[in-house]
Amino acid sequence: MPLHLTQTFRHRLAETTRPLAGMWVCSGSPVMAEIAAGAGLDWVLIDMEHSPNGLASVLAQLQAVAAYPSLPVVRVSSGDSVTIKQVLDLGAQNILVPMVSTPQQAHDVVAAMHYPPRGVRGIGSAFARSGRWSRVEGYLRDADDHVALFVQVETAEGVDNAAAIAAVDGIDGVFVGPGDLAASMGLIGQQMHPEVIAAVLRAFESVKAAGKPVGVNAFDPTQAESYLDAGAQFILVGADVALVARGSEALTARWTRRGTIPGT
Repeated sequence: MPLHLTQTFRHRLAETTRPLAGMWVCSGSPVMAEIAAGAGLDWVLIDMEHSPNGLASVLAQLQAVAAYPSLPVVRVSSGDSVTIKQVLDLGAQNILVPMVSTPQQAHDVVAAMHYPPRGVRGIGSAFARSGRWSRVEGYLRDADDHVALFVQVETAEGVDNAAAIAAVDGIDGVFVGPGDLAASMGLIGQQMHPEVIAAVLRAFESVKAAGKPVGVNAFDPTQAESYLDAGAQFILVGADVALVARGSEALTARWTRRGTIPGT
């Protein structure tokens, strides 16, 4: 039973000639994950950092998305090696680690992604979806080919170290997070502040100079277009919970502000 290399975000980015567009799935719902994947997005980000997701719900979302070409990427809650091991064993092939600000942190999460002697990932694929319960021939031998690691640069320190982080062997790309970056710069809630945008663009240049793909989060369409013009190769432009929140607010505005019922 083969695992397809095209299921890694690293390979998909290497093959594409255009930026890859995706959205967050923050609800913890496999139904929402399937709706997003079925819409034709290039990728969906299943979030464990700021969402009500545990291992069981992430597994259900990975299974739901598996029927579609859209690639699932799981953002783990931290660079903890146990968490990364467990999410990989769920069958996640693409991991995003938040809050990586130093080259040493990058080295540590690379080690968590890989079996010895390269890393420290525990061996349990015979019991797990990762190796399809020993149905994937040579999984332990070839596991490095079947996983991809992206890290999130989202602090001022991370921007300063972006080139060194991106240069670490095993880092397949860097995703810039303007929200936490703004907070680290003393500009909390001001993702569109010129100084924050300038810091994002500095990170872009550093990562690209290291020869790695760079991505970014941008819910504002104008800013998203600007980041794409600046060379972002992958981008998140929405979230399931935000779409439902704004859509339900629009329904409320449209249908609860009418006048009295005729004849009453």
